[in-house]
Amino acid sequence: MTAGRSNIGDSPSVAHQGLTLIRLGTVRRRRAPAGRGTAGGTELLNLLNLQAELSAARPVCRIGRVVRAGEGTVTVRFPDGAARIGDRVTLAGRGARLAGEVVALGPDGAAVLTDARTDGVALGDAAELGAPDAVCPDSGWLGRLIDPDGQPLDGRPLLRGPVARPLRAAPPPPALRRRLGRRLETGLAVFDTFLPLARGQRIGLFAAPGVGKSSLLADLARGVEADCVVVALAGERGREVRAFVEDGLGPAGRARSVVVAATSDRPARLRRRAALTATAIAEHFRDAGLHVLLLVDSVTRFADAHRDVALAAGEAAALRGYPASLAQEVMALCERAGPGAEGPAAGGAGGSQGDITAIYTVLAPGGDLDGPVPDLLRGTLDGHVILDRAIAERGRFPAVDLLRSLSRSLPGVASEAENALLAEARALLGAHASAELMIQAGLYAPGSDPLTDRAIRLWPRLDAFAGGRGHGSAAAAFAALAAILAETG
Repeated sequence: MTAGRSNIGDSPSVAHQGLTLIRLGTVRRRRAPAGRGTAGGTELLNLLNLQAELSAARPVCRIGRVVRAGEGTVTVRFPDGAARIGDRVTLAGRGARLAGEVVALGPDGAAVLTDARTDGVALGDAAELGAPDAVCPDSGWLGRLIDPDGQPLDGRPLLRGPVARPLRAAPPPPALRRRLGRRLETGLAVFDTFLPLARGQRIGLFAAPGVGKSSLLADLARGVEADCVVVALAGERGREVRAFVEDGLGPAGRARSVVVAATSDRPARLRRRAALTATAIAEHFRDAGLHVLLLVDSVTRFADAHRDVALAAGEAAALRGYPASLAQEVMALCERAGPGAEGPAAGGAGGSQGDITAIYTVLAPGGDLDGPVPDLLRGTLDGHVILDRAIAERGRFPAVDLLRSLSRSLPGVASEAENALLAEARALLGAHASAELMIQAGLYAPGSDPLTDRAIRLWPRLDAFAGGRGHGSAAAAFAALAAILAETG
């Protein structure tokens, strides 16, 4: 690169100066905290991170100027149409440096959604255009807590991987994708029998606040068979992040997990990015041939964040306040999970990719499953698990409503005998639900219907079974269910 006048026109040698800023800024940002590790290890980490950032950096630094500023958004005019949707932007005004993302383009310039309040931003402030959104995962991220930009949140230095992955990658080609794999052990009786989770399956946990959704998610994170776990906590309360990492995952679960967190006070761009970053990290491990468990809590807050970003970009509200682009955004996110591709063209380790088994939580206030987000996901995912407040209030956890929940891996992952047991148990639960009001009112006369009589007799045992755990295997759980159904007394 020569040190001539850049094509910006108002600053000589901007390209050279910009590259120098990137080089120096990287070293400053990547310096390890004092007292951690040896000096040689710190220098090596700095060099590796520097190499990763320079490999992803643009060779020319594009500088624009702020031409309009508002609350949370600014308009920046860059030279020669340099900006693209999704590019990172750093504002360097009179105050601290402020990061943002290009969310819309127009004749006046690029609309930038900032990561913090725009206090102190002035017309004419310089804005540095960065590379499109990407993340550089590495196997050393296991056991770490990071933010949606791939920066550590646990106070320790973090090694960046050598390859930058886009936040919005295409899913595996449909013609090369495997079918759902075998049934996975979870340690929870309801998932080992009534609602099996197959390798590569995508299910949703639908629940109102306060019915045990986070506890169930932690149980699945610890219990599901997987090589590694990637967790996205989008829009969660700050105190819940540490509780989930330390108590929910536990030491063993944390050691095999990467947790991406953006708390409720973070800007909409970062809350939306948390799910995208977690999915990109899961794809990194999938392409290495691993089986990944992806947990996203929650898709509803991801959708809320996308709404805020879309409205800031000028998109009109529809679908009860959500933009028309919501459906495409959510379906594109979910479609990236699932079975990987197989064969030489798959591009994974050993010629085939691994799989991403995904569990998405969906907030359904008041149990309303007809809202835009719950309704969309029920038709997109491979199963839905409904958590009921009435069940939680009587103390049975997980508070799964078996009659309203569904796993689309059935009947394929269960044997003929197991499917027969499930059909018999569901018939009994349905008979009890149909007569429940009459039973509670004392209007049901024993002997009126043999199926209902049997359902009343076995219901306490079946309900306790649905909240059971620790059977050891799906076969043992089915044996326990068969023993309940065999009772005649």
